[in-house]
Amino acid sequence: MLKMSGPHALVSLRGVGKTYAASVAALRDVDLDIRAGEFLTLLGPSGCGKSTMLRLIAGLDCVSAGELIRRFEDVGAAIGFVFQEPTLMPWANVFNNVFLPLRLRGKSRRSAAPAVAEALSLVGLAGSHKAYPRELSGGMRMRVSIARALVMRPRLLLMDEPFAALDEIARLQLNDDLLRLKEETGATIVFVTHSIYESAYLSTRIAVMAPGPGRIVAEITNDAPRENFRDSPAFAALCRQISEGLHQAMKE
Repeated sequence: MLKMSGPHALVSLRGVGKTYAASVAALRDVDLDIRAGEFLTLLGPSGCGKSTMLRLIAGLDCVSAGELIRRFEDVGAAIGFVFQEPTLMPWANVFNNVFLPLRLRGKSRRSAAPAVAEALSLVGLAGSHKAYPRELSGGMRMRVSIARALVMRPRLLLMDEPFAALDEIARLQLNDDLLRLKEETGATIVFVTHSIYESAYLSTRIAVMAPGPGRIVAEITNDAPRENFRDSPAFAALCRQISEGLHQAMKE
């Protein structure tokens, strides 16, 4: 994956709204820049449009109002998407699950093998290419899902509550692994969560969202040193700031 540099925006949303059938407004007047190299978390209650925003960014849905600008070509290759559930093919082994996006683009197994091996190595599954999903733990299945999203070497990685269904130990481990992966690849990540603590630990910036319809009501920057961050006063202070922002959002 190419290293990203500079503060330029990969994606910009300007006055974006999304309305579904029966005039249900999921998003309204969203202004947001996704900057190259950052770890941006969308935090808010259920129904505030976090997942809808990811779908719009990924091109899986269209805006109803405003403008969404992507500053790259070939959206299918430039964006990787990790869903809340791993959505792996149960009949296919790990290699073939990760190989899928390349196969759909006409790559042969032989030509794709180095990219698949690299993606599996990044998520710590270098020796698991022959295993089947039923043989893996929940955390390992999610690692396979992340590897599948990385195999195209995307410029932007979208993650929709990927660790929500995991136990706390697995979740903490994958949080650490995700930060390591970001450091190694230079990826730009947009991450959706309901967890104040997870958003504080992972993010360089948190966009707090309010429901009815969804909109961004606060942006919080985290530039604290990463070493021993979970045990630091800075982490506790950031969690309080995010909590206050979220409580305020619920009153909007």
